[in-house]
This record gives sequence, structure tokens and C-alpha cells, in this order.
Amino acid sequence: MQTILIVDGYNMIGAWKELRPLRDSDFEEARNRLIELMAEYKAAMGYRVIVVFDAHLVPGVEQMYVHNAVEVIYTRKNETADERIEKLTNELKGRKKQIYVATSDMTEQNVIFGQGALRKSARELEIEMQIIQSQISSNVKTIKEVRPASRINLPKEIELEFEKWRRGLK
Repeated sequence: MQTILIVDGYNMIGAWKELRPLRDSDFEEARNRLIELMAEYKAAMGYRVIVVFDAHLVPGVEQMYVHNAVEVIYTRKNETADERIEKLTNELKGRKKQIYVATSDMTEQNVIFGQGALRKSARELEIEMQIIQSQISSNVKTIKEVRPASRINLPKEIELEFEKWRRGLK
């Protein structure tokens, strides 16, 4: 079964603790950070991830591109993210597909329920993301502890000497 997560981008930016301050100082950086986080989510969960942003903050025609394996859509002029998400949910639904929509917009949630999709609130997705980041950090720490710094097991004092040489301290 393919699992798809469609994210209401500006809804997450407005709701997540890490992204709210960025939104206020550098909106583009907040969007980029959300996409980075969704790339981590995709890597950890294996879901197809689509992030949808309203066009009103990025004027012009509809834009679609893939960044770090995350599909990013800016709606066309006069189309809201909610409308685009509803269309996507309708287009993508089918057998052997489970669609989640990440939004805290109650009206949107009711519409997507009617189309057979499930919802994740902004808070739920933020908590999931924190758990994933914690697991990644833990895995990296474990790998660093288990794997020796060198392929050759050396006594600690010799390792320190080599490190001094490497850094040009001797």
C-alpha cells in the first residue's frame, strides 16, 4: 500500500514552534526549513510527501518541483492551498493508497474526510517529526560510538598523536 502525506505548508509554518519565528523574520527560510523537515520525514517513514503552498505569497502561475525527494506545489493565482489539496486528494485516492492530509484547518479536515483521506493535525505532525529527529540523532550517536575512528585499532595515545599530526600541532 502506498502512503501519501499532503501537507498544508503555511498551516504548518504558522503552527510549529520551530517555524513560527522563522516566518516572522524570513518567510522563504521558513518554507525551506519545512521542506527539509519533510524530506527527513519522507526518508524515515517512506511516504510520498507533497507540500502545498498558497500562491498569494509567490505570485505567478502554478509551480511544481521536487526538492530533496519532496514534491512542492505553489498553487496558481486565485487558488488556495485548501482547494489544491482537495483536488490532489481526489486525484490520488484509489485502491492500495492511504492519503493523510496535514492541516489544522477544521473545514479542510471535514472535506478530506469526505474524500476518504485521514488527517494529521499540525501538532501531531510536529510531534512525529520531533520523534523522528530524536531517533536520527540517537542512531548517529550509536554509529559514532560503535564505529572506530580509524580502520586500524590503535591504542588511545597513538591515536591522539596521529590526530595532533593531522591538525599540524606537532
